[in-house]
Amino acid sequence: MSASFVQRPYWLIFYPLWQWLVFVPAAVVVTMISAILAVPTSLISPRIANTQIAARWARILAGMTLVKVEIDGLDHIDPDRSYVVVANHQSQFDIPLIYGYCGLDLRWVMKAELRKLPFVSAGCRAIGHIFIDRSDPEQAREAINQAVARLRQGTGLLFFPEGTRSRSGRLLPFKKGAFRVAVDQQMDILPMTVIGTRDVLPADSLRVRPGTVRLKIHPPVPTRGCGVADLEGIRTQVTRTIAASLPGTL
Repeated sequence: MSASFVQRPYWLIFYPLWQWLVFVPAAVVVTMISAILAVPTSLISPRIANTQIAARWARILAGMTLVKVEIDGLDHIDPDRSYVVVANHQSQFDIPLIYGYCGLDLRWVMKAELRKLPFVSAGCRAIGHIFIDRSDPEQAREAINQAVARLRQGTGLLFFPEGTRSRSGRLLPFKKGAFRVAVDQQMDILPMTVIGTRDVLPADSLRVRPGTVRLKIHPPVPTRGCGVADLEGIRTQVTRTIAASLPGTL
């Protein structure tokens, strides 16, 4: 179905029916099936479970919303390298966009509350995603350090350094955790700007709206040879890079 048809005002009247009668039930079934497949597959190869099952799950969900996805900057990615991916956070739709379309084998750093979601929690645990308690910095550091120690070449970490979704669309201050991990592990930082997801799925809403979402992948920021003293400069550089592609931010 073409994007122009989806965006016609008369069609939008019926979109909530599509969401609740088709998309939501189908999304639940796809999530259950994906989790059931991912758990045993991860025992053989977490990378296959992640890139062939979980990433396909993300693309299927994005496709069922009838949202148009645009990706810019894939040429900046070397799939055989490990990155600390840093992205702005506007919506829950950021996850299927980044996870499904950037082509990397990523492990998310996610809040501990998501462990309560049935099937999603089991699949995420099996693949190796990282649950952190944001109220306990020591637990968060330990969980991330353990995950980094298990990373294979070509596997990266995904951080949303704002710590929460931006309700206004403007960037919130970036926390230092992602940049400290990158410097400590001497991993390149891969900045990504997420655009339009807030309009498709607002932070405090369950209603999806058709539209266009865009993922802008920027050139990697090297950290080799950098130390703690360089953290603030790296954080400022990455913040400005991500903000430059957000409408009305700079």
